[in-house]
Amino acid sequence: MISIRAEQTHDQSAIWEITKAAFAEKAYSGGDEQDLIDKFRSIGALSLSLVATDGDCLVGQVSFTPAAISSDIGIWYALGPIAVVPERQGEGIGGLLIESGLNSLQERGAWGCILTGDPRYYSRHGFGLAPEHCPSNEPEKNFMLRTIGDKKPTGVFSFHKAFYESS
Repeated sequence: MISIRAEQTHDQSAIWEITKAAFAEKAYSGGDEQDLIDKFRSIGALSLSLVATDGDCLVGQVSFTPAAISSDIGIWYALGPIAVVPERQGEGIGGLLIESGLNSLQERGAWGCILTGDPRYYSRHGFGLAPEHCPSNEPEKNFMLRTIGDKKPTGVFSFHKAFYESS
């Protein structure tokens, strides 16, 4: 049975290993996703980190960081990285992490969440393409948005600067 809970300090090395394994040999991977989570954590930009457990075993993790919009209207977050151990992918664990995270963000008053990812996957979780709100340094064909409630964005989004800084 899968449970979702907030990251705890003793989870950090397992999160690093899971993320590294989940992104290994993926064409779209920069190879540094596991280090990016550590960077977010170290600079206080990891707004929310949830883990999926099966008994005592950590099987997945999702990160949320602050996002901004040029209009400065609303509270926005970015999703990613998200990782599930390779042998458990396809079981719906990622979806549970996403929905739990979005529910937590809603409780914090978020207007929505952005990401750059595979539209075939993220559209199943309520994200839609949003090229009109895409940062100039992201691919429009992969920039997605999910609003919470009836909130609507005005302007262009930006991800946290740590996404673009080298380690």
